[in-house]
This record gives sequence, C-alpha cells and structure tokens, in this order.
Amino acid sequence: MKRAAALRAVAEVGDGMVVGLGSGSTAAFALEGLAERIAGGLRVLGIPTSDAMAALARRLGIPLASFDEHRRIDLTIDGADQVERGTLHLIKGLGGALLREKIVAAASARLIVAVDESKLVDRLGDRTALPVEIVPFGWQTTLDRLAALGSAPRLRRAGAQPFTTDGGNYIADCALREIPDPAALEARLSAVIGVVETGLFIGLASTIVVGRPAGVEIIER
Repeated sequence: MKRAAALRAVAEVGDGMVVGLGSGSTAAFALEGLAERIAGGLRVLGIPTSDAMAALARRLGIPLASFDEHRRIDLTIDGADQVERGTLHLIKGLGGALLREKIVAAASARLIVAVDESKLVDRLGDRTALPVEIVPFGWQTTLDRLAALGSAPRLRRAGAQPFTTDGGNYIADCALREIPDPAALEARLSAVIGVVETGLFIGLASTIVVGRPAGVEIIER
C-alpha cells in the first residue's frame, strides 16, 4: 500500500521540476519510481532531506541540487507517521529527519504525503510519539522543560549513545495523549529553550495519497 501511494505521488512530478525528496521507507519507494521515470526521459533535480536519501538518490541516478541553486521547490514527496483527517496536519520525524524535512516542505509549492491507511487518525498523538529535535548542549535541562509541559519526553538513543540527526542534534520523543490543538502545542514546544524544531507539520501538506487494499485514495486540502 505504501508503494502504491508513493508511485501515485510520483505521477504528479512534471518535466523540469525541482523535487524535494523525503525520508523513510515510503519516500524510498518514491525515489525508485522517480528513477524509473528519469530513465524514461523525465528531467528533474532532487533536493534530499537526509544524507541517507541523498546516497540512495545517487545510487538510483537521480540528479541532485541544493538550496544554493534553487530557493523554491516545485513539489516534495514525503511520508508521515500520522495524518489527521480533516486538517491534514502531520506528525513526522520518527526516522530522525524532521528538521530537514520541514525546511524542504516549507520551501515547496506543494507537499504530497504518501501513506498507507494505518497512518490516518482522527486526532494526532496517542499511539505515536511526537519527535522534538533539541540541541545536544544541556539536553538534560531541555528535557526537564519539556517534561514540565506534560510531554513525558524520552531521549532517543542509538544503542548506548544518543541518536544524532544529520544536523548533529538529539531527538526527544514525547509521549502525548490526543493533541486537541496541534498549532498551540507546536507554539509551546517551540518556545522551549533548547528546542530546534518539532515533528508537528501544521498546514504544510497539500495532498495526501493513501494506499488502501482496494486502491489509492487522494485527499486534497
């Protein structure tokens, strides 16, 4: 279902576009589909959201660019950890690339999010942790401040060491019940000293492509 959704999203890419390349398993399916279209003559440039996706794009023969050459992106294809029905607000970042993903999304004319149906929820939160990217210096105090907001943060680890993002930051995974007002929560979390970015993507997705057993559903903002 994720592959079907990703390939349908790739169908929206037009010749000559600058395309944001999301991170994660669904985005990897999209890169494979994009590489097939490039082999067939499609001309695009990709701006990746993580080092891993940049390496995959190079292996697949997808030409890459950067914000040095292109300040605006025509279309970004990415996945999500949760999609809220009705608003199309997102939780992203369980793969650890939320800061770069949000920078690319904010620079995009369109953000197409490809998911399987299990990612659709009536309200964000509950069974999915909310990633919050934080600076390493004084991370203990940042977690204390996040905990004071009732977010029950836990420092993400890679074995015995803290997980480190491509930008050199740490991630606090916050366990929250349902989030009734994602925009207000994002504002509160972003105001915490030591927080770099949150995994709440508010008002950024323009189209959700949902893979279902019976086929693909398109949800437009």
